[in-house]
Amino acid sequence: QNCKTIMPTEKKTGWIAALAEAGLREIEVGSFVSPKLLPQMADTAEIVENAVKIQGLEVAVLVPNLKGAELAIKSGAHKITLPMSVSETHSIRNIRRTHDQVIEEAGRISDLIKSLPEGKRPHFEGSLSTAFGCTLEGAIPESVILNCAERLMGAGCSEVGISDTTGYGDPTSVRKLIRSVREAIGAKYVTGVHLHNTRGLGLANALAAYEEGITTFDSSLGGLGGCPTAPGASGNIVTEDLVFMFESMGVKTGVDLDGLFKARELLAQGLPEEELYGFTANAGVPLGFAGASAVEPA
Repeated sequence: QNCKTIMPTEKKTGWIAALAEAGLREIEVGSFVSPKLLPQMADTAEIVENAVKIQGLEVAVLVPNLKGAELAIKSGAHKITLPMSVSETHSIRNIRRTHDQVIEEAGRISDLIKSLPEGKRPHFEGSLSTAFGCTLEGAIPESVILNCAERLMGAGCSEVGISDTTGYGDPTSVRKLIRSVREAIGAKYVTGVHLHNTRGLGLANALAAYEEGITTFDSSLGGLGGCPTAPGASGNIVTEDLVFMFESMGVKTGVDLDGLFKARELLAQGLPEEELYGFTANAGVPLGFAGASAVEPA
């Protein structure tokens, strides 16, 4: 969504297929937002319809409201994420909703999902965006964050994700907030984090989250990403570097690094004007590196 150029649909489809071939089992393939605001996402329905044909892949999408959820369900998405910025200023700027309005949308989306046959219900995640601070409001009181988490669960979300939209987090704050949110809503409802590498702490924060029992990490190939409505927010943590870190530690990710490097080539071809980030792809893996099977488990 932050890229200046629009990646052609067929190249997006090929990129997603390559990521799945590399072993990624869940991919957020787009967002159902107004194509007038983000023309980069105008083909999301077509992208989802193609991605759900890939066996074993959970296809996730971002939705800002009920209309987006309806489109996501129609296209066959397996997982829907509704962002709720704990910074109300950012929430209004990002999806034009106050906290109360986001909760109303969450309730409507939950009711829609419940109306579907059991085997057709997508997983519904509420995301606590700007959870570690906002470029518009600064630090957000923990009481506000926990209240948002409780209200999302009360509105019918299946789980709550914690998102460092602006890259303000550090390992200590990551540990503390994970523990606090889990205490408020239950540990089993907090399994994922969304991290940015704005100040170079992305991998350190991922490791801290892993040591707290988090098992799902949002990242992006080549470190693409950012948030158009959060000034200064740079891209997500780099998938290639994240996988290399875990595999080096003896944590089996099921993801093949060579496959990621091949997918990165497709990405570069699809967005030739975009700068790609990451150390592992540029440096290569160490001589004799065999991944998690070659080291003692962390």
